[in-house]
Amino acid sequence: MYKLRNLFLAVVVMASFVVSAQEKKEAEKEKAYQFTAIKDIPCTSVKDQYRSGTCWSFSGLGFLEAEMLRLGKPSVDLSEMFVVHHAYSDKAYKYVRMHGSLNFGGGGAFHDVTNAIRNYGIVPDEVYNGLNYGEEKHVHGEMDRILLDEVKAVVDNPNKKLTTAWHDVIEGTLDTYLGKLPETFKYQDKEYTPKSFAKEYVGLNMDDYVEISSYTHHPFYEKFIIEVPDNWAWDEVYNVPLNEMEEIIDNSVNTGYTVAWAADVSEKGFSTSQKGVAVVPVVDKANMTDAEITKWEKMSEKEKNEDLYKLSKPGPEKVITQELRQIDFDDYQTTDDHGMVICGTAKDQIGNIYYKVKNSWGKYNDYDGFFYASKPYVEFKTTSIMVNKDAIPKNIRKKLNL
Repeated sequence: MYKLRNLFLAVVVMASFVVSAQEKKEAEKEKAYQFTAIKDIPCTSVKDQYRSGTCWSFSGLGFLEAEMLRLGKPSVDLSEMFVVHHAYSDKAYKYVRMHGSLNFGGGGAFHDVTNAIRNYGIVPDEVYNGLNYGEEKHVHGEMDRILLDEVKAVVDNPNKKLTTAWHDVIEGTLDTYLGKLPETFKYQDKEYTPKSFAKEYVGLNMDDYVEISSYTHHPFYEKFIIEVPDNWAWDEVYNVPLNEMEEIIDNSVNTGYTVAWAADVSEKGFSTSQKGVAVVPVVDKANMTDAEITKWEKMSEKEKNEDLYKLSKPGPEKVITQELRQIDFDDYQTTDDHGMVICGTAKDQIGNIYYKVKNSWGKYNDYDGFFYASKPYVEFKTTSIMVNKDAIPKNIRKKLNL
């Protein structure tokens, strides 16, 4: 009898704890950011770049996959590592040509995706997943280090003359880790080469896509080589005033086009795992160091609990100007950290507008891997975007001679 009574009391106590926890959760929910969709553009599922610096490939291909959906083409998961293999191979040639005076690592840019498809084609992820080294997810630390050591050895040139074999070594390392690139493959009962798959199945013209930025150290309405370390290919972006870059993003989303978005994610207002938001509060916050998701994992519990970082509800944000953007870019406060895909808009409970963003860190938050970036954050921390030329308003296209 006593055992039964004790069990009953234990159940009651546990139930009270559950109710208390639920009430607390509901109370927190009332204070937190709450979003109502304005525009949702179809896109493919969230992927996970895991421990690799290849966000540019995931986001660039996610952007093109969404373009296929927009055009009524079938949904397909394109191979990020097919692009990474080719980019690393091309980057090695350039690194050696520049005597080592070039950034050589896992980073890249959206044009690396379109360039790879234009030059080499593309394959589905199920044909080439790039996991040839005993891991279930992408872990590139060892491969990146070995590749860097190899190209450095070539540049050091102990033979006093380059051999004809050095690039075969790079290809061998890439083949060992990522797998040999397929020359032909079967997909949905049809035989393809990478180039025929890009032409017949994907069916996108890579020349339809352009990159846009907004900085005052180059003339507006002209192209310039954007000075970020991961632009190893030295590709150019079109330069427009800040208000017109925002107009291009808004027109793209409002007319059903996604936007490939490259941005700095080193701000404390970038709280996409805990709050699902990226904002620029009026209060200045010290920048974080490092890159991508590790930025938040390394925060101390004290930092996470400080009111300054709680972002418990929408609040006032900075007014972003062209000058403010430029100052942060010039001072290295805005860096080219991460590539993502803008795929919609939403508003919070007090009417502020946000862009819905597809990330590539898996389903790591309450929004299944998506998050919401405020307009001020996008204005302030965007380094560049890639869009379909048709999504650019006609008056701006005319200024750019597109």
